[in-house]
Amino acid sequence: MRGGTSKCWLFNQVEVPTDRGDLERLLVAAYGATDPVELDGVGGATPTTSKAAVVSASPEPGVDVDYLFAQVGIGTGSVEWTSNCGNCATGVALYAVTKGMVPVTGDRTRVVMRNTNTGAVLEGIVDTPGGVVHHFGRQTVPGTRAGGVAVGLTFRNPAGTTALLLPTGQAAQDLRVGDAEPVRVSMVTAGAPVVLVDAASAGRTGAESLERMSADVPWLRTVRHTAAPLMGLLQPGEEPGDAVPKVGLVGPSVPYTTTLGEPIDAEDYDVSVRMLTMNAPHPAIGLTSAVAVAAAGLLEESVVSRTTGGPTDEWLRLGTPAGVVAVRCTDVKDGLPHRVTVQRAARLLADARIYVPEAGSPQAA
Repeated sequence: MRGGTSKCWLFNQVEVPTDRGDLERLLVAAYGATDPVELDGVGGATPTTSKAAVVSASPEPGVDVDYLFAQVGIGTGSVEWTSNCGNCATGVALYAVTKGMVPVTGDRTRVVMRNTNTGAVLEGIVDTPGGVVHHFGRQTVPGTRAGGVAVGLTFRNPAGTTALLLPTGQAAQDLRVGDAEPVRVSMVTAGAPVVLVDAASAGRTGAESLERMSADVPWLRTVRHTAAPLMGLLQPGEEPGDAVPKVGLVGPSVPYTTTLGEPIDAEDYDVSVRMLTMNAPHPAIGLTSAVAVAAAGLLEESVVSRTTGGPTDEWLRLGTPAGVVAVRCTDVKDGLPHRVTVQRAARLLADARIYVPEAGSPQAA
């Protein structure tokens, strides 16, 4: 499936192992994930195109399908299991309708999904005009001109409680990264654990090119690894990972040109955002990160609300390398959004049989 700006192979649970170790070995082999270009497999050799999810009917009342998200490593021979992916969830919603796991209900069909990695519950509203599932559509998203079937993706209660939203108890604080001067950050958990760096405090703009972001990857990884234990994501003695917290820069809106060559005026959006996905600049923004930025925008003194001039209202427009992504927070109580929605698109690319070598054997299984 293509979901938003990601590609994700989706597997029905009945077709793959339930044991996590066996499943990881299967995905590593299927994606060719021991190779940095993933030549001998179906991986896309970038973080946004080396993803998988295993989908099953959910036993949870009120939930239609469960999905286990896998971020397949590139050249590492490993899989990261601790996070969620909103773009893949967009694909899961269309997949569930296409495969008959959820019955079509008129012009729009609701799919309630649970991400079993994190427990997050999401809702996808899939366009099914005339009560028919379509393979193609005209809905586009920043980052590609290709159309797809429209899917409105909503994160339900993405922050939980104030204590969960602010793992350090502060909307913003100074973070000393190595021997450099402290930078101002907001560490929030909504959609995903995210550390947002005030770009100006780090001598940056928040509207950096992807090339400049590539040069900043080592520094941003250090920010991530410094913030992880403060957010309760790293226990003493554990090695820091590169999936969570997600990390990026925020800054004021400025004129810029997207990666597709489209000019964006400063008045077209509210805040500049540049994020990493694993250890590479995200070509747009992950939806879980977009949710976290929007939630931070509701908080007094966060690096987002300080940039926008005060807590934001229902809509927050994010300027990303690919273009403007609008995020809508509704049912807000005590600064907590209970529904955060992003309009996305998805498309079924293939029904396929993947030939996977046995572990340690060149023979196809």
